[in-house]
Amino acid sequence: MQTNIGSLLTKRTLMNPSNEALFDVVQNQRFTYRELNDLTNTVANGLLARGVKPGDRVALLLMNSTEFITTFFAIAKIGAVVVPLNWRLVADELEFILKDSGSTVLVAGSEFVDNVKELHSRGDKTDIREWIHVGAADTLPSFALPFEKLHTGQPSTEPTVGSSNDDMLYIMYTSGTTGLPKGVMHTHNTQMAALVTLNATADYAIGDRYLNPMPMFHVGALTPAITAVYRGLAHILMRSFDPTKVWELISQERINSGLLVPAMLGACAAVYDPKVHEHSTLRWFLSGAAPVPKSLIEHYATMGIEVHQVYGLTETCGPACLTTPEDALRKAGSTGKAFFHTDVVIARPDGSQCGVGESGEVLIRGDHIMTGYWNRPDATAEAIVDGWFHSGDVAVYDDEGFIYIQDRIKDMIISGGENVYPAEIENVILSHPGVSDVSVIGVPHEKWGETPLACVVRSDASLDEKAIITYCDGKLARFKMPTAVRFIDVIPRNASGKALKRELRLQFPTL
Repeated sequence: MQTNIGSLLTKRTLMNPSNEALFDVVQNQRFTYRELNDLTNTVANGLLARGVKPGDRVALLLMNSTEFITTFFAIAKIGAVVVPLNWRLVADELEFILKDSGSTVLVAGSEFVDNVKELHSRGDKTDIREWIHVGAADTLPSFALPFEKLHTGQPSTEPTVGSSNDDMLYIMYTSGTTGLPKGVMHTHNTQMAALVTLNATADYAIGDRYLNPMPMFHVGALTPAITAVYRGLAHILMRSFDPTKVWELISQERINSGLLVPAMLGACAAVYDPKVHEHSTLRWFLSGAAPVPKSLIEHYATMGIEVHQVYGLTETCGPACLTTPEDALRKAGSTGKAFFHTDVVIARPDGSQCGVGESGEVLIRGDHIMTGYWNRPDATAEAIVDGWFHSGDVAVYDDEGFIYIQDRIKDMIISGGENVYPAEIENVILSHPGVSDVSVIGVPHEKWGETPLACVVRSDASLDEKAIITYCDGKLARFKMPTAVRFIDVIPRNASGKALKRELRLQFPTL
């Protein structure tokens, strides 16, 4: 069987041509599957006419939009390789990724025209030879081709499929919370395996309406977007996250499910008004990128909304573990068990499996694991050993085999010889009604080596350090107690919702 991810759109169009495929909220554009596929084919044929060949890397610097969706599937159909770019990066960071990936075409939105002009001025610092501009004509750089000119007048006939199976589909660069980002390589086969294990495990149904407010350069948004086509969902695509707009769309668009990282869930909970926001069609929210506080899961349960904790990584194309609907509340705080076609174990450093309650590293195996890091055979060999991907995350089993993610190995605090996992402390502090967000880091301590420091965003202005520490007393072992608290306006996070602890360590190097 020849698998091409772009051809999934072709197949879905043959099966359900008149079903709604996409609603681009900001541009107020609706497409059936036939309309979306026709538009995608014109983009594909336009890229071919500009000389894009199988294997060429095409970078996308686009916010969530129709153009992102059509260009992604067009690139996939013709056999080129997508390089989704984090649009929060500065020009120097974008230059590194473009050069490292060998991208020769850049499709960029008008919001990023200043960065695009800067990159263009750097000449051979990148290998970009074709600059394609999405947006208003008055923002068009003189050296760029308008996106409309790329595809207008091109035929909507199916292009020749240019790749399949183990050919590369995309290179997605990790968020780079420490050091330079690495390019994660996924093929048509690894992406297809992710779709199969996801749909064998999660509660999707043909005709469902899926809300996506996550940035498409992140695997947590891209894999669901491909899933929407594979499963025949209507994809309701937000340009960017807005908690009030989320509730409006849930009501107006009759949303059934969606993915929100914990910080988004918290923001939505804060603006929810039961007198205004109707959500009777909503079955569940998926949430990941960081442990979901038990208190937040329970809060949504009182609203009749299930929160399913998902655990996955760019390197796994998304799936690793999931809490199923029947366990969403009973096992609140757990990330569940392995996806259907996925193996997950918690292992000691020698590779043996941990016992109940024993902390170890999460290892993941499945056909959806990345093929490796682009141009980084050393990093690949370190990450994938005997077919198992070493996640760098610490977790424990409970007595029923449910997995609880504790933290990143590199974020673990060693205090007086004891391992302290920040996520455990964060969950306790987040349950305080006066706290809206928190991140715990380790700082040097003369006696204990390291000690926990809590960086807290408070919703109650009267909350002080003593109140936080007193609240933790009795809920945490003494060696896990935060020694100090620093109040800040916002926890710095990357696009996937993970706290940027490196920045906090620079801001608070000592007590």
